[in-house]
Amino acid sequence: MDAKKIEDIARQINDSIPAGVKDFAGSLEQRIKTILQQQLGKLDVVTREEIDVQQQLLLRLRQRVEHLEHELEAMKKED
Repeated sequence: MDAKKIEDIARQINDSIPAGVKDFAGSLEQRIKTILQQQLGKLDVVTREEIDVQQQLLLRLRQRVEHLEHELEAMKKED
């Protein structure tokens, strides 16, 4: 996951914490970022770019299979 997104999430969590709690834990945002990075590192996630690449590969494969199916149909008709 993008470091900027993790920072944004940590900032949003930090912003939702009451002022008294923020004063008590000045490094809370950094702690949250560290915990988020550790936990997200355990997840098996892919980037949007990786998904897009896989979708393009799948589309090309699907088109190739359809082309081969049509060729096979044509060959069967010739027999």
